[in-house]
Amino acid sequence: MLNQTVTSFQLPATSGLTFQLSDYLGKNLVLYFYPKDSTPGCTTQGVQFREAYADFKDCNTEIFGISRDTIKSHENFKTKFSFPFELLSDTEEVACNLFNVIKMKNMYGKQVRGIERSTFIIDKNGLLIKEWRGVKVENHAAEVLSFIKTL
Repeated sequence: MLNQTVTSFQLPATSGLTFQLSDYLGKNLVLYFYPKDSTPGCTTQGVQFREAYADFKDCNTEIFGISRDTIKSHENFKTKFSFPFELLSDTEEVACNLFNVIKMKNMYGKQVRGIERSTFIIDKNGLLIKEWRGVKVENHAAEVLSFIKTL
C-alpha cells in the first residue's frame, strides 16, 4: 500500500462529525491506530500528539486517532485529556482492514484479536507515504513530527 493512493473511507468522528478521507486532500494526515481508549499506553500516545498539535498544524497536517471503541467512549476519552483532534470510531473495522492493523495478540496468556498500534502518513495528494507498525509509544509523536517536517 505504501506509495499508493489510499481508498477513501468514511467513519463517525467525535464532535458530531463524519470523517471522509477525500475531504482532506490538500493537507497531510496522521492517522494513528491504537488499541483502546483510556488505557495507559493509548493515553500517553494521545497526550504526546496533543502536546505537538500546534507544530503539526503549522505543517499543514491534521491528526486523527482511530480505534474500535464507540463514539461515546471516544468523546469521554477526548474530553478527559483535552485532545484538540478528532477520534474516529471504527467499530466495523473498515479502516482497520484497509490498513491491515488487526492482529492476533497475547493478552494475559490468551490469544485475542486487536489493533496493532500503527501510524500512517497520507500526503496532501492522498498518497500513503509513510507507515510505522508495532509502534512503541515513547517519543513516537516526536518521530512522526520530525518526518512531517521533511515534507
